[in-house]
Amino acid sequence: MNSQEREAHSERRVVWAVATTGIGPLLLAATEDGLVNVVFHATDAVRDGALSRLASRLGAEPVEAPGSPLLAEAIRQLEAYFAGERRDFELPLDWSLISGFNRQVLRELASGVPYGTVVGYGDLAGRVGQPGAAQAVGVAMGANPLPVVVPCHRVVESDGGIGGFGGGLETKRALLALEGVLPEPLF
Repeated sequence: MNSQEREAHSERRVVWAVATTGIGPLLLAATEDGLVNVVFHATDAVRDGALSRLASRLGAEPVEAPGSPLLAEAIRQLEAYFAGERRDFELPLDWSLISGFNRQVLRELASGVPYGTVVGYGDLAGRVGQPGAAQAVGVAMGANPLPVVVPCHRVVESDGGIGGFGGGLETKRALLALEGVLPEPLF
């Protein structure tokens, strides 16, 4: 990184807020390029760890700014999604926390697996020209910095199993139930 790039990088602004949702508190962080991170179960300890990682990775100290225009639309769209009033997110996304194969897979997931549908890990691997890379797709899902908005909950095992999920299987089931893929839990 040359000095000009370092200077531009150091001036990057990162804002964050915690949104209350049907699956618990979500930490949302954004840069001027768009939403950069969504973190499940945003208790104080989880939030502090996530903010520390963001500061390290992005080179800027995140600032709490729930009223920021960079976050307001993301919060509004998430509220509508959890209320059953929105199926698609139309937000600028900052992909800077992920690269290479993982970014390729997540972009395909975001654009090619609509609300109320699921895709197998192997099928998604095939869509990005890497048939047989189902395990690598699983790794990409685990590295997703933008869960819910980039719907890694829609990726399941080909044998009908639900697969893993960074937010926990209960959260994955709740998201799939919200989208009508699974029945609502009885209790």
